[in-house]
Amino acid sequence: MRIGIPTETKDNEYRVGVVPAGVEELVAQGHEVLIQAGAGKGSAVSDDEFRDAGASILRDAPSLWENAELIMKVKEPLPSEYPLLQRGQILFAFLHLAPLPDLVDILLERRIRSIAYETIEASDGSLPLLAPMSQVAGKMAVQLGAAYLQKEKGGIGRLLGGVPGTKHGRIVIIGGGNVGMSAAKVAYGLGAEVVIIDMDHSRLSYIDDVFDGKVVTLMSNSRNIREAAASCDMLVGAVLLPGALAPRLVTREVLKGMRPGSVFVDVSIDQGGMGETSRPTSHSQPTYVEEGIIHYCVPNIPGSVPATSTIALTNVTLPFSLKLADDPLNALRSDPGLALGANTWDGHITCRPVAEALGREWTSVEKIID
Repeated sequence: MRIGIPTETKDNEYRVGVVPAGVEELVAQGHEVLIQAGAGKGSAVSDDEFRDAGASILRDAPSLWENAELIMKVKEPLPSEYPLLQRGQILFAFLHLAPLPDLVDILLERRIRSIAYETIEASDGSLPLLAPMSQVAGKMAVQLGAAYLQKEKGGIGRLLGGVPGTKHGRIVIIGGGNVGMSAAKVAYGLGAEVVIIDMDHSRLSYIDDVFDGKVVTLMSNSRNIREAAASCDMLVGAVLLPGALAPRLVTREVLKGMRPGSVFVDVSIDQGGMGETSRPTSHSQPTYVEEGIIHYCVPNIPGSVPATSTIALTNVTLPFSLKLADDPLNALRSDPGLALGANTWDGHITCRPVAEALGREWTSVEKIID
């Protein structure tokens, strides 16, 4: 199969869909890998390195998309890329389609076989392709939020770790999954007071054990969210419902109760955001202020640390891309977790949470491929 790796077009997205080690594996299995010229530049991978690994370098995006049967990339296609999608093509990427009806329409119209990294599941129900990027985003959320707490950036002027004789910063994290745990580890390591809110009591028990009771755990309900937010310097939105829109747990009223100059980092923005006031921003213009609260809502946080995130992503996507390149239909038939990654297939929405979020008809992918 001809596998195309385009240059990412999202604002300041420096990742690339595969590293040279992945190219070598794909080529060794008999596949042809096409790389758009300069695709690896942001990740410090040269065209020559890709060439040495066995890839062919194509000069521009149209040449690549026209010649590839399987497009393997990082982020969802942007409107400028919609015309490049070829009828019946396989698209393997982070898609987050629930808040993107226009992209869904294009995928259906072109009968694109789209497989989303973020809805592929392991046998234990975990999300193996999303996990490393969630870990990166969670750790970065605290770093970024800490910077915007600085007074010259409009923040409250709080140092998270404090110094003797002063208050430490307080961080409230809504969601105790990969993002939330990673954020908590960094926040705790910096010396901040940390609160994690989640709706799963067994998860809260696990978190309490991991942190030896030194992180406050609260059950998720409106009162706990409102009161915890009112006492914090930084609020981190870290709830994920695979494929579905994020629940709007941070209402405008919650924000009104927070101290002006506090920071809200909404990592859930890929799935529409947890905040009533959340809207996607970019690395170029990452923040805005509503109700006196600094909002950081960049949907591709890991894109700014490609030296880590590109390698981490290839580590987990490669086994699945090898399966898909060999035989896409058999790959989905033989791996129920991979089949859950199918979001659109031959003109049908095949991810139930996406269909429900958009009020569209859902068709089981098993029904289509059998």
